[in-house]
Amino acid sequence: MVEEHRGKRHAQGSKSNVAQHPALRSVHDSMLDGLGQLADYFGFSKVMGQLYGTLLMHNGPLSLDELMERLDISKASVSMNMRSLELLGMVRQVWVRGRGGRRKFYEAETNFWQIITNILSGREMRDVERAITVMEENGARLMQCMAEMSAEDQATAQVYIERMAQMQIVFRFAQLVMTNILSQVSNTDVTQVSRIEIQ
Repeated sequence: MVEEHRGKRHAQGSKSNVAQHPALRSVHDSMLDGLGQLADYFGFSKVMGQLYGTLLMHNGPLSLDELMERLDISKASVSMNMRSLELLGMVRQVWVRGRGGRRKFYEAETNFWQIITNILSGREMRDVERAITVMEENGARLMQCMAEMSAEDQATAQVYIERMAQMQIVFRFAQLVMTNILSQVSNTDVTQVSRIEIQ
């Protein structure tokens, strides 16, 4: 769903709108680099982190062409990574009055709790469940084949089974923690969290 952007009118230039003061420019570049590294750490592409950072640090929506120019990357890369960000609920497409045509404009989602919920309930929960399933299947497979193994291979298989059982306990605990976090986040009023003072 495309939302209408009703904020301040976005100027036509792209690079000209990037902060020029050295301190602002330094913080801007540092944020993009940091978000790129953070995205890479969690298994996403660095470009995804930089695209989200560019939108997050900009007061208003940006088009795909503007994102391409700001980050000096191909339009294909911008389009592909923006689709991924949309699926994660980290960006949304908006309509900008007076700047129609075929260009698509995007803005960053700033409800960080919602982003965390989307990521945990999506990819992360699926990955944990997949890992548990693989370990269960591998353990059952070894149990079925142990009678055909030599005594030495049986001892090795037993170690595998024990280690996988231990890992399953850890993964199930992680699954329980993530489920609990999602439950807490869904019941949390973001405005209340934002008022919490750091002691």
